[in-house]
Order: sequence, then structure tokens, then C-alpha cells
Amino acid sequence: MAAEGCEEMSGNGELEESSAMEAAEVPAPPPIEMAEMSEENGSAAIATEAPLDPDPAPFSLPPATEDEEGELPTDFERLWKAAHDNPQDFTSWTDLLQYCEQEGHITASRRALEAFLARYPLCYGYWKKFADLERRAGYNNKAEEVCVQGLQAIPLSVDLWIHYINLLLGTLDMNLPESPARIRSVFEDAVAAAGLDFHSDRLWDLYVEWEKEQGNMKNATTVLDRVLKVPTQMYNTHYDKFKAHLSSHEPKEVLSSEEYEELRTLCRQSQKAERAEQAQEEEAERPPGEEEPATPEGTDTEELMQKIRDQVLVNRDKVYQDNEGEVRKRWHFEDAIKRPYFHVKPLDRVQLRAWHSYLDWEIAQLNKDTKDPNQVDPSQAATEGSEVTAQPQERSEEAVVAHDDHRVRILFERCLIACALYEEFWTRYIHYLEPQSVDEARAVYKRACEIHLMYKPNIHMQWATFEERHGDLTEARRVLEALEKSLPGLAVVRLRRAALERRAGQLDQSEALLQEAVAESKEKPTLHAFYSIKLARLLLKLGRNPSRARRVLQEALEISPDNDKLHLNLLELEVSGEPWASAEAVQECVTRALAAPLAPHTKILFSQRGLQYAEDYSNSIQSVLSVYEEHQKLLNELGGTKRGAENGDEDPEKLSKSDDGSAVAVSAQVPPTMPHVPITTPPPPVMGTDMSAQTGYGGYSNWYQQPQYGSYNYQNTWNYNQGYYPPS
Repeated sequence: MAAEGCEEMSGNGELEESSAMEAAEVPAPPPIEMAEMSEENGSAAIATEAPLDPDPAPFSLPPATEDEEGELPTDFERLWKAAHDNPQDFTSWTDLLQYCEQEGHITASRRALEAFLARYPLCYGYWKKFADLERRAGYNNKAEEVCVQGLQAIPLSVDLWIHYINLLLGTLDMNLPESPARIRSVFEDAVAAAGLDFHSDRLWDLYVEWEKEQGNMKNATTVLDRVLKVPTQMYNTHYDKFKAHLSSHEPKEVLSSEEYEELRTLCRQSQKAERAEQAQEEEAERPPGEEEPATPEGTDTEELMQKIRDQVLVNRDKVYQDNEGEVRKRWHFEDAIKRPYFHVKPLDRVQLRAWHSYLDWEIAQLNKDTKDPNQVDPSQAATEGSEVTAQPQERSEEAVVAHDDHRVRILFERCLIACALYEEFWTRYIHYLEPQSVDEARAVYKRACEIHLMYKPNIHMQWATFEERHGDLTEARRVLEALEKSLPGLAVVRLRRAALERRAGQLDQSEALLQEAVAESKEKPTLHAFYSIKLARLLLKLGRNPSRARRVLQEALEISPDNDKLHLNLLELEVSGEPWASAEAVQECVTRALAAPLAPHTKILFSQRGLQYAEDYSNSIQSVLSVYEEHQKLLNELGGTKRGAENGDEDPEKLSKSDDGSAVAVSAQVPPTMPHVPITTPPPPVMGTDMSAQTGYGGYSNWYQQPQYGSYNYQNTWNYNQGYYPPS
């Protein structure tokens, strides 16, 4: 168990120094002279081909009943409230856990650990503490349950697997015939889940030593054969242990029957050939009448045993050399990873780049091996529980892909322990899994959003998009509704919900969501105006109901009369109607805007828009001139700087850009024969044409970003600056 007390703990509940290996135990990197590795060697075979479940089973501990203690410690409620009021504050949780540990109150400790591990399940040290708590209290079954649930949450934890195995070794009655079988089964589960980890050496060593203690030397040899094919940090020590194991026992005791008989036959034939050659030489020198001493048939001499050992090492040496090549390829990637465990403290950019680089390389290896599987050395194939024979087994292309894909997945899972709070790695893993299995990708989304990234809206919205793309609208709705409950008031989530219903053909539900948002945001004028404009657009463009859209905007203007966007959208709604029926409504909008507390330059723009409409659609020149005179008065009153340009007296060499991007030459100084009517260019409508559709769908980093619209060219009004699909 991790040391207890007041020492500074890591995010896993372990002492910082406990996770580091002794310097003397860490081997040097593989020799540099073998820098070039032929493609024939390929990748090292895996220990077991068990699939890695991207969705660990949920962990929930049963409430204690019979062993509940009395009142909780004095400060428990205070620390409990502090942790639950701010569940993202890791320090509050550790304060609570340390207090419960110091008090030695089992009920308080259970409650605190259950709540903490539900929020931070990757802290393997606290799972160990929880199991030890139950074991000290005499509840061995509960201790086992805690370990199992911890391993479901973090199956790559070598420390937690070893802790679980040691717990079983200390509590099971090994005299029962089923106990060794259960221990062996747990060992197999452990190496299947975590045996490919670069730092899994202690787990393999424990497995080998346990088999030796049971007197199963052949099983120990099988385990050693398997680990010889796994690139780990202590890869060379495993080969040394294999040699010592072989030399300290008779070959018949440690080798499988098939391998032993095959090597025995091979070595005997070799020995007979050598003896026949030696006999021919000795016969010439033997005295006449003296016969050759007889050698009993079936007798295995020590010389033969040594030949068998030498042949075994010849076969294993090839495997070892290939594995050393795989270790060398990965060594600098592994060496760059300084914090392989989970912690709430942020990682620096160097560490994040190291993980990305490692993933890039491993995926590239998979793609290379998939394209040309013949380059992979057959001797590196391994299957669960298989025994190494003298002749390597060939493996199919499917086995190559399965093996290397398993290694890629293991690396992703390792990465998601250290980088669990970085959604970029979750998204990358999902993109990798989705072409292979939608269900596995969904499981990763579920794990990311419901455990580790509960307050990161982007990945939740990506999940909803994922479900909608794959036809599960019910789940997409659930994801967005849950996100809105976790982060209330986030406008983008409400708009996503409304858009989802609209695409599903539920226009009434989409309208209801926006109406609810309008009603709930009346205390926030800016947000209220935003939702009102969205609702008005829906009613106008999809509901074909301009009167309701007009009413929504007018009601919003009663709350926010100084919001220029509301005035703009109402004006464009009127402009988009029939000219013969909209003239009066357009002028009413302009008059309302000029009377509102808007900025001077905004009022000039509204006046100019009214003049433009009169010029385009008025039936008499008198009405145009009347509007023009009012516009000129406004320019004089507000001290507008655009009067000269509007009257056409700008330098003839200068060009004025129209709203559609074309250059229009301004007329030279020509004496007018009648009151001049300014040439204006109609702006793109807001209600008639949704400017937000020109860019991506998503994030609203700044709703009212542009303080003015420059010649009414209000581009990207709502700043949709994030793509609909998640970043690749």
C-alpha cells in the first residue's frame, strides 16, 4: 500500500517517489550499433490478443449497512461540502480524504473515497487505499470488489493489478484446488490488459515467480517466452532470467513435451553424426580385437542435455534480438514521457507533443505493417498461453493487423491516463476507432463526457453530432439536454438543440426551445435580443409567418430599445416584404431607430437605408426628395462625415467599394441641375439571407463583436467561427 500520512501525494494517491524505479534497476538503452533494423523483423508479438475494452464497466460500490459506525467526525460535513460545492477542486478532495484517514472512521472514509473515485477514477493509489481500508476492517470480499472496480476503471494500472493479486494471495486458501486456478486466471487477465505496457516488467516477473513457487516450471517457461516478445523497459533482464531458469533445471522439466522431444531428436541425430565421425578416426588406432564400448540406447547424457539447452537459446536469441529492435524504436518516445500517470496539474506542451509524436509513429507502424504484412517476422507471432516451439509459426495478415491494432489501442489508453483532461486526445482516439466500430467510438465518448470532461462543452456537442450522424436522435437529444443541465445558460447548446429538432422535422419543438430561451433570458437584455433574433428568423424563413416574427422583434425592442441589431433585423424583415405593402412599415422602422438611443453613425446608416428603399421602390419623386431632405438634416444635426461622399463630390480618382466588392467610380464635380439623389448600394439583408450560413456552425466566442457595420456591411454578425464537425 502507498505510504500514509501527511507526505505530499501525487494525483494517484501515491508518494511521488514511489512511482519511480530505482536507478540501479533501470537498464541502459539498447545498444546503438544495431541502429538499422530490417523490415523483416517487424513488431514484437503481443502477450495476449485480448481486446481492449474502450468502455470500462461502471463502478459503483454497494452502500455499507451492517458495519456502519456512529456519528461522523466533527469536520467531515464542512470538508464534504467544500468538495461537493467545487468538485473540480482536487485539493478540497485530498483534504477530505486525508482528514478521514487521520480520523480512522471507516464510514466517513468509505463515503469520501466513493465520491472521490467516481470523480477521479484514474487515481490508482486511492483504489489501493480503499481496498486496504476494507481489508484492515476484515471485509476481504469488499476489498476484492474495490480492486475489481478499480481495474475496470483503469485496466492498464500495473500497480493496481499487483495489489489485487497480492490481496488474493493473502486471503485465498491455497490448499483448495480452485485457488491456484483463480490466481492464474487473474494473472492472465492482468497480462492481457496491461502486459503490453512498457513498464509492465514487475507484473511479468511476479507471474513467473508465482508459477515457480507452484512448481510449474513449464508454465514459468511459457510466461518467460511470452514476455521475451514484449518490448518493455527491462527487456534484457527477462532474457537473463530465462537463461538462469533453463540452466538450473533439466530441459525436460522446463520445456513443453513437443519442443523437448523435437530438440532431443535433433540433438541426438547431431550427436550420432559426430560420434560416427569420431568412431572412424578411433577405429584406425584401436588395437586388433578390441570392440567399441557400447552406449545404452535411450540414455540422455549431460552432453546431450547441454546441446538441447544450447539449441533452445539459439531459438530464443532470434526472438530476443527482434524484441530488442522494437525496444530501440520506442525508447526515445518512452524516455520523453515524464508523467505517465494521471494528475490534475496541466502537462506542458513538450509532454503533449511527445504523446502526439508517439501516437503518430505507432499508427504509422500499423499502416506500414498492414500494407506489407510479409515484412513481419513470423517468429514474433504469439497467442495467449502458447508455448514456443523450435519452428516459428506463420501468421496471417489478419493476425498482423489485430496485433498491431491492439498495440495502438494500448498506447491510446496509456495516453488517456496521463492526458485524461485534454479533449484533443479523446477526439483523436474516437476518430481512430469510428471507422472500425461505431459502438467502441461511442463508448469512448461516454467515458470522456460522463467522467473526465463533464464541463467541456465542445466534446459533448461533438458526441451529439456523432449520434445524429449515426441516426440515434434520441441519444443526441439526451447528450445535449444533459450538457445544458451541467452548463445552464450556454447559448450554443440551446441553439444546437433547436437545430437538431429542426433537422429532425420537429419545427414546433425547435420553436418551443427558442421561445423558452427568450422567456428565460429577459433579465439579460443582450442574450434576450440574441434569442429573439434567432426565433424571428425561424418564424420568418421556415414558419413563413412574418407577422409573428415582427411581433417577436418588437417585443424584444421594448426590453432593449438601444440594441441596434434588433432594429436592423426588424428593418430587413420589412424590406423583404412586398414593396407596395411595406413602404410605410419601412419608414416606421427608420423613424423608430432614429428616436432610439443609438450611436450617431448607426442612426445615419438607418436613415441612409430608408432613403435607399425610397429611391428603389417609391412611386413619386416628391417622396424620394422628402426622405432625402430629412436625411440631409440628420447629417447636419449629427455632424456626419459622409455628406461629401454621399453628394458625389469626392475626388474622381478615388474609387468607392460597393458592398458586393465591385469598384464604383464616384462622379466628378458636375453642377447638378436638380437636387442630387445619392447613389447607394443595398446591403445584404439580415432576415432574407442568413449571413451566419457563410461560415461554419458552432462556437459563439463574441456575439456582438462588431460595433459598427461600415456602409451597412454587417458581416458575420454572430461570429460563427467554429466548424460543425469536431477538429481532426
